[in-house]
Amino acid sequence: MASYHLSVKTIKRSAGRTATAAGAYRAGERIECQREGRVHDYTRKQGIEETFIVAPETAPAWAQDRAALWNAAEESETRRNAVTAREWELSLPSEISAEDRSQITREFAEQLVSRYGVAVDVAIHAKRQTAKAISATTTPTF
Repeated sequence: MASYHLSVKTIKRSAGRTATAAGAYRAGERIECQREGRVHDYTRKQGIEETFIVAPETAPAWAQDRAALWNAAEESETRRNAVTAREWELSLPSEISAEDRSQITREFAEQLVSRYGVAVDVAIHAKRQTAKAISATTTPTF
């Protein structure tokens, strides 16, 4: 039996989080945070089925580069308690195929882009019988 779950969380500096670290973790990549001078390396993370970025047509080309996107999000906010991104966690039924998970998640991301004018960084994580899509949106719009 398929179940549905959606939670939205903020990535904010006052909680000690950064958009660059969250982006690197979600995608299983290595991103250097230019604001902090720290390197976030999650290249050993397993269970990542697919990653992609959906951005508005008016967004600059660098918005498709994960490191550039999240460093720009960090740079655009100057307050020490700023919200630098929002994280949308969406559970996906394990009964559906990887292709269907990808399509559902892409459509969800496109709706966020259309409605809010933000870039959406998506990572689909699949472990054994559970799957979830974690989408992060930039706070600045394009």
